[in-house]
Order: sequence, then C-alpha cells, then structure tokens
Amino acid sequence: MDEKRYQVFVSSTYTDLTEERAAVIQSILRMDHLPAGMEMFPSADEGQWDLIEQVIDKSDYYVVVVAGRYGSIIDAEGISYTEKEYDYAVKADIPVLGFVHNGPGNIVAKNTDMSSDAQELLEKFREKVKSKPVSFFGSSAGARRSRCDKLDASDEEATRCWLGSRRQGYDA
Repeated sequence: MDEKRYQVFVSSTYTDLTEERAAVIQSILRMDHLPAGMEMFPSADEGQWDLIEQVIDKSDYYVVVVAGRYGSIIDAEGISYTEKEYDYAVKADIPVLGFVHNGPGNIVAKNTDMSSDAQELLEKFREKVKSKPVSFFGSSAGARRSRCDKLDASDEEATRCWLGSRRQGYDA
C-alpha cells in the first residue's frame, strides 16, 4: 500500500530564519514528503511570480514561518513576497500551517526589522497568520515537530500532531 507523499511549500523571510526553515524542511523530509520553497527560485522578483504560483498550486500544504522580519516589500503592492505567497495560498484553498515566533521582542536585533513601518506590517501579518492553524516556537528546535510521522489533510490527528500542543485557530 502506497502512502500519499505531499508537497509542502515552505515560506518565510530567509537570512534570519535559515535554521528554522531547515528544521521545518527536515521534518517534512522525515515524514517522507516533498518540501518546496524559495530556495528553488533564482531570484525573488515579479518575473518569478508565475513560477511561484505554479509551485504553490501544485502543493498540498503551505507552511509559513514568521519571526522578526517582514521581508522585502513589492513596491507596486506594498506587501512582502512572503505575505503575497501566503495570501495566494489562502486564496487557492491550500491548507495553511503557520509557525510564529512566540517572543518577537526577544529576537536578536540583527534578525528584526528596525523601522516602525516594517514592524507595523509585520505585526499585521503575524495577526493574519494567527487567524489560521498556527504553532508557536522560540528556536529552530521549536519549529521542528519530530514526533509527527505523517501529514494528511484528511487525518485530524496528524494535523494536530503537526501543529503541536500550543496551536491556536484550529477548530477541533
């Protein structure tokens, strides 16, 4: 009997969350699923957006990791690429799982946005992400859900396991 292998799109800002992204990607691989994300794109510009949409459309899940940076803002839209990906996944009805840092005030300065405009956009985005299933983390180890061995949208227990015990916004 073959088990379904899911493609999971992983989204976040990049340089500040390399360890957390790696932890999430390792969890996805341990569950024998296929991670996809920005690492596979040569650059984040509007010319790549069509490809990003196609990859999200082919994904079974969308995972977003949010910490202390909002990300690069798309001038024409006034939102970050991460938020644009998130909005697209929600609009496309891709199941969204969020990992949100539980102590943004404790993140080292080099990994946070310093401008008040970026901080305001980040806080609004954090609230948007928290309106969907979310788990909180404080380190790359916290972003990992190693006790979960499967990811199945039709399996409530697997979804609960992936989200962890500190989930919010999950209608059980």
